[in-house]
Amino acid sequence: MSDKLTHECGIAVVRLKKPLAYYQDKYGSALWGFNKLFLLMEKQHNRGQDGVGIGCAKIGMPAGQPYIFRRRDSKKDALAKIFRAELKDLSKKHRKGLIDQEDPDDLRKRFDFAGDVYMGHLRYGTSGQFDDGSCHPYLRRSNWPTRTLMVMGNFNMTNTNALNQRMMDRGQHPVFGTDTQTVLEEIGFHLDEAHTDIYHTLRDEEGIDGDDTAEQISARLNLAHIVAESAKGWDGGYCISGVVGNGDVFVMRDPHGIRPCHYYETDEFIAFASERVPLMTVFEADQEDVKELEPGTVMTIKNNGDHQSERFAEKVAPKPCSFERIYFSRGNDPEIYAERKAMGAALVDQIVESIDHDYKNSVFSFVPNTAETAYYGLMDGLRLYRRKQVHDDLLTSLNAGELDAEKLDELVLRNWPVGEKIAHKDIKLRTFISQESSRNQLVSHVYDISYGVVPEGGNLVILDDSIVRGTTLKQSILKILARTKPGKIIICSTAPQIRYPDCYGIDMSEMGKFIAFQATINLLERNGDSALIEEVYQDCLVEMAKPREERTNAVTKLYAGFTNEEISAEIAAIVYPEDIDWHGEVEVIYQTVENLHKSINADDSGDWYFTGDYPTVGGYSVVNKAFMDWREGKTGRSYDLAL
Repeated sequence: MSDKLTHECGIAVVRLKKPLAYYQDKYGSALWGFNKLFLLMEKQHNRGQDGVGIGCAKIGMPAGQPYIFRRRDSKKDALAKIFRAELKDLSKKHRKGLIDQEDPDDLRKRFDFAGDVYMGHLRYGTSGQFDDGSCHPYLRRSNWPTRTLMVMGNFNMTNTNALNQRMMDRGQHPVFGTDTQTVLEEIGFHLDEAHTDIYHTLRDEEGIDGDDTAEQISARLNLAHIVAESAKGWDGGYCISGVVGNGDVFVMRDPHGIRPCHYYETDEFIAFASERVPLMTVFEADQEDVKELEPGTVMTIKNNGDHQSERFAEKVAPKPCSFERIYFSRGNDPEIYAERKAMGAALVDQIVESIDHDYKNSVFSFVPNTAETAYYGLMDGLRLYRRKQVHDDLLTSLNAGELDAEKLDELVLRNWPVGEKIAHKDIKLRTFISQESSRNQLVSHVYDISYGVVPEGGNLVILDDSIVRGTTLKQSILKILARTKPGKIIICSTAPQIRYPDCYGIDMSEMGKFIAFQATINLLERNGDSALIEEVYQDCLVEMAKPREERTNAVTKLYAGFTNEEISAEIAAIVYPEDIDWHGEVEVIYQTVENLHKSINADDSGDWYFTGDYPTVGGYSVVNKAFMDWREGKTGRSYDLAL
């Protein structure tokens, strides 16, 4: 309902354990792994639509033949196009007699994506430019396979400039742009170091013949150690995967588990994905067989198939991103589905109070479609709440001898929660006009309304996943809902008030755009407390002068003098629609942080955007910098790139 959140990103990895001929014989296609990669990416298409990249590595290719391949595309519908183009090219060459696509050996030799390791990435960009060159995977080539590296990930680093500075201090010349390039070059540096050390040991100390050097380096390469050395100093949320040219693979997850990663293994393959359900669906796996990669660990797979998980960072409290549960992850995951229903049900007490128990004159619905699961939970919760009320009222009336047909109708039949589909999105409508006033008029018609289902002058309760900026709510959604002529529109968010920026992957870093922040500033100014704004600004300057590891969140002081309800009331005033012939009431209800934690069955879930309690030191730098940027009139992402 509010402005769409974007999120970085989705990954898929398939590492085959058998020769291609095995999959040809059993499944009828030597490209079984390539096809599974496409399905894993398609089932995670929700995680990234700015661009797509795929990669393939072939283990044990003869000298002189290529062994690592990559395609990237940032155009519309890139996912389908990139796979279609490869298969179309294959069919064309097959028809011309250039490739026998029924022969696994010929495919492996002549088709780029007939290999042993497949990697796929879906991008929602939070930094850098949006073009083919900004899409993962990133590739670092060498004429040594054991120095060639392809990397991709779902991550955001808070200290990219500091990481670039570390490279410059070594004498390197990093190309500034994205943290992806920084990560690639950092891992590449340590890969080069390890490669060189092994090479000199083989040549100078062991006298190994040159013909055996490449094989010996490949066997001795310790990818887990290389990754652990590279990750020292990283501050952010990340799930990163890579493949070395010799076929060694790694998949790693940040120490707090901010970004998700799951894997599934059989005797035929091991596969990784950002979400669990794509692995369950694509490989017909049971829920309990899909494992979560433990935070702070890296799984490495040698080119001979041996694999193991190792810890690369000290164990710390897990803080997985709550928005995975609220919004981003696909809702057909059994845990996600149950938790989203619980989030809807957790709002019942606040909603019942808002409608003053008047179910007869209230209609409940949801916008957008991603809130549908939580809506089912809300309706279940309302019915349970009402059932208990009826049970108690029936007993009271029965004991008092006041139960008759009219009383029974009043209690049981006339006052139950009613759900309706109020807003229907017109998927054919495209808001392509750039002039703001004209575009807003178009946006107001994105949804079709069900007329005649809301009692005139009654309550219309609408459930949403989250309300971040509130601009769409004010400019279009509330105007659309007002056409049903309710006396009161109640907007309910399954997420708490978003008060602080994110810096680990979600595109929410400009504090001035958060409607909860705007409401708080309004309240401070109206109450004559504007001096607190300057005081917090000075506190932020003090914090930013400290070493990174000593910084705290100076912005929490802004919110300390107000209740959630006071801020929500001001938000309702801000989003109240203008220039329409409707004079009803608008109320905004947010989930409480306590109920969110109860709903998602994880007291350790990351909630820094709600509470300001960041899992890494870089988060405190970002929140202080974000407030300073707002105070100084600066726009753009406030990631702590300088300190």
